Amino acid sequence: MISRRELLQLAAVGALGSTSAPGRAPAQPSAAGAGDPKLKIIALEEHYSLAAVSDAWGRLSPEIKGGILFHRDALAQKLEDLAEPRLARMDAMGVDVQVLSLTTPGTQVFDPATAITLARASNDAGARAVAAHPKRFQLFATLPTTAPAAESVAELKRSVEELGCKGWLVNGRSLDRHLDHPDFVPIFEAAAKLRVPVYLHPQLPAKPVRDAYYANPEGRLGGPAAETRFAGPGFGWHVETGIEAVRLILSGILDRLPELQIILGHWGETVVPYMDRLDGVARATPGRLARTIPDYFRHNFYVTPSGMFTGGFLPQAIELMGADRIMFSADDPFVTVPPGGARQFIAQAPLSEAEKAKMAHGNWERLTMRV
Repeated sequence: MISRRELLQLAAVGALGSTSAPGRAPAQPSAAGAGDPKLKIIALEEHYSLAAVSDAWGRLSPEIKGGILFHRDALAQKLEDLAEPRLARMDAMGVDVQVLSLTTPGTQVFDPATAITLARASNDAGARAVAAHPKRFQLFATLPTTAPAAESVAELKRSVEELGCKGWLVNGRSLDRHLDHPDFVPIFEAAAKLRVPVYLHPQLPAKPVRDAYYANPEGRLGGPAAETRFAGPGFGWHVETGIEAVRLILSGILDRLPELQIILGHWGETVVPYMDRLDGVARATPGRLARTIPDYFRHNFYVTPSGMFTGGFLPQAIELMGADRIMFSADDPFVTVPPGGARQFIAQAPLSEAEKAKMAHGNWERLTMRV
């Protein structure tokens, strides 16, 4: 167990200054502590897209589309690239392997027929990238969750057994259905049966929530762009994702499927620090759940940084969940990681060499070892 002194030291680790915020230059890593070049680093929340998916997003109604404004111009080029420029970016930051995933909101905002077509196309494109660079890329499946569950079950089975996908990445709710909706139970059952994890990724809150909590027509919050950032990656979508995670626990799905494993980025999407308080929700209905909320987090959840390398989140995650529950992600291409930043972050962590190896690659490899 990491000591209190080491936790305080770890809280001070934040020199990387990784950021995607305009006008803020990332700090350059020092030569010291640049990290072991032999340590394999696998990054889990690394995104791609297809031109066909971006075009389909552009045709959505404004109410459904919301604030999808992060996938254009130079960023769109980075998302659609699955070859040398991406590999060069990985080399620069010190990442050996990216686990690719179709960027948010994926196919979860489309009608069933469009979702089925684009999910298959996205998975096929990702699989081609993995085949071209098998030592550098792995893949999360995207599923057509607005279609009947049987379609997603079949696509998950195809993606894992034929395409070699390592798991399923889901962006929270699908249109107006939360992840705890009974319609999605067969998909989670399939993931558990296939022994693959589920990465629970953010999506913008629903329009009524955005209007009620994040919008300000008078402009006091800075205008439409600022409001969208506030509702999205600045804050809102992390709360949204945390709520989806808690709803899943409260639904009892982890009692029904005790081996199911879920990954949360951004150090737990706002809920990990509150898991003791959240247990009060479970205690309000005695006997409904088999375990406490903290117990589910410590046995059914993993967390990754998603490029958030500052702020002392790592010691908190270690203290609350343990080193066996921490993995790595950089959130490429949305977060700018300075040269060598991935290696420096792991190198500076006051963990044992064995624990660093777990965070860098060991926990992921153990989780995805299908037997």
